[in-house]
Amino acid sequence: MKAAQPGKSRAIVLLSGGMDSCVCAVLAARDHAAAALHVSYGQRTEDRERESFLAICQRLGIQDRLIVRNEALRAIGGSALTDVNLAVPEGDGVSHSIGQDIPVTYVPFRNAHFLSVAVSWAEVLGADRILIGAVEQDSSGYPDCRPAYYEAFNRVIKTGTKEGTIEIVTPLIHLRKAEIVRLGLELHAPFDLTWSCYSRQDMACGVCDSCVLRLRAFAAAGASDPIPYATTATDQVIQT
Repeated sequence: MKAAQPGKSRAIVLLSGGMDSCVCAVLAARDHAAAALHVSYGQRTEDRERESFLAICQRLGIQDRLIVRNEALRAIGGSALTDVNLAVPEGDGVSHSIGQDIPVTYVPFRNAHFLSVAVSWAEVLGADRILIGAVEQDSSGYPDCRPAYYEAFNRVIKTGTKEGTIEIVTPLIHLRKAEIVRLGLELHAPFDLTWSCYSRQDMACGVCDSCVLRLRAFAAAGASDPIPYATTATDQVIQT
């Protein structure tokens, strides 16, 4: 295990391989002696997400990496990301169609599973911070992306760990997606290595909620998304 860098605190970043977590990883690598955690949970694109995780770590020079497989979330089901019998919905490019209701792509209480692993690893590493790329605005309406959720989880950590000093940090939670793109570009985040699509692993579908949000964010930021898409029918998305 790599020793912490002199003068820098230890931090763990939850790195799914997506756009938001990639920006968090850049911040973690810049400001801390960073370690990266990736959780596979039987999601449709788990192989492609793991590939992005490894590539981002390599690009950012993060040597301490932990990949964990969670069998519970796939077994529990209830989400289009883990149950092949549930279709991944397509975004229609209309702003009010995303984020109003909790969609079928919500994985029940997923972030609690991820954070629990991160907290356990933080105790072993001596890390005092856990960075996660949760975003409240412009998200798909997931309840475990709300600030109150992380405030409550920090209280649980304070009560349930040896030292009670580990803190979950959500540096992007109040940003719009376009602002995250702009921040990532300023930080030279490797967006070309990221993966956001909910349904495909060869190239992004361009029509699921996650692709729609991502395309809209790059367009609003006045930037081109560097990853390939299977469909070019994104005019309505970009113009919204």
